[in-house]
Amino acid sequence: MEIIQGGVTAAKGFKAAGLAAGIKKKNGKKDMAMVVSEKPCVTAGTFTQNRVFAAPVKWDRDIVYNQEYSQAVVVNSGIANACTGVEGDNACALEAETAAEALGIPAKSVLLGSTGVIGMQLPMDVMCEGIKKLPYLLDSTLEAGTLAAEAIMTTDTRDKQVACTVEIGGKKVTVGGMCKGAGMIHPNMATMLCFITTDVAIEKKALQKMTSEIVSDTFNMISVDGDTSTNDTALVMANGLAENPVITEDSEEYGVFYEALFYVFRELSKKIAGDGEGCTCLFEVKVKGAVDKENAKILAKSVCTSNLTKCAIFGHDANWGRILCALGYSGADFDPEKVDIFFESEAGSLQIVKDGVATDYSEEKATEILSKNPVTAVCDVKMGDATATAWGCDLTFDYIKINADYRS
Repeated sequence: MEIIQGGVTAAKGFKAAGLAAGIKKKNGKKDMAMVVSEKPCVTAGTFTQNRVFAAPVKWDRDIVYNQEYSQAVVVNSGIANACTGVEGDNACALEAETAAEALGIPAKSVLLGSTGVIGMQLPMDVMCEGIKKLPYLLDSTLEAGTLAAEAIMTTDTRDKQVACTVEIGGKKVTVGGMCKGAGMIHPNMATMLCFITTDVAIEKKALQKMTSEIVSDTFNMISVDGDTSTNDTALVMANGLAENPVITEDSEEYGVFYEALFYVFRELSKKIAGDGEGCTCLFEVKVKGAVDKENAKILAKSVCTSNLTKCAIFGHDANWGRILCALGYSGADFDPEKVDIFFESEAGSLQIVKDGVATDYSEEKATEILSKNPVTAVCDVKMGDATATAWGCDLTFDYIKINADYRS
């Protein structure tokens, strides 16, 4: 696998665009993006498990689960189109119809995404004008992909893009993606908005199976604030232009593409966690030696989502008792008297707990390690062979400031 620079335009046959349509009237920032494939794509997706879900989630579920192909995505930021009733559903239909007419494709091949304030109706005159302009700006360049990645941001401080290539059946296959997310981030599907494009030839069933499994170990292992969004959507579009032998669930090359798709999902997940609202660092929690994978995941998530632990990371304080406590209330099976805990960063590695009690570690060295970005806590519970990793961030004063006046 080769890591390359790029995002949704990295794979063959994909173009993107982003512009300021006028949805975010306060600041004039880009607020609408479009991604289009020159050929129809088999499509996989995962969506929020929040019982309050946005109109575009309903629209996309229907396409992913009931349609053979998709070909384009239209995304807006600033307004979530969530809790908007029949008017919100009608807005989705009009968005898709407007894009379909502009692109010359079926309306049921147009996927949608929205992010922003919940409860507001989309300004459809502004939306439709933006949709009509976007096709003229479409390009396959990195710059065009970056404009699209910037247009879907809300409280994000930077765009989030990842791409890589692998060889499958003698053909170069490219996978690239973009995502947004910094708040309302919690593991319960695939957090916030993610769009991944690839030129691989793959059966829809195989792509959906792969996507669902990978999301479980990537987006479902990140948390910023414990709030699961109404709009969470992760979509993977594959147009087959790499012309590799078609991948099925039984293909020898299934694992090769799985590795590439996993890399893109994982790196995008880390970019979201590391850009959590107000955060100063990415906080990674690795659990080793669990009795099984499920227990490992529960333990890692429990530490990663502990507000007390997140505050300690912000304060560069090696308060290991908070980590052991979070492991203890997780509900997972382990023996506290066997646990080893390490802190790691570019400043080094330091064991702070051995068999459930503190080592004679240097507080100064611990502070040095915790002052870097990212910071990793390694918890070895010594009960078995299973491992899991969760990603989050520190909890800072700025998180409250950002969310106290999000609408005003």
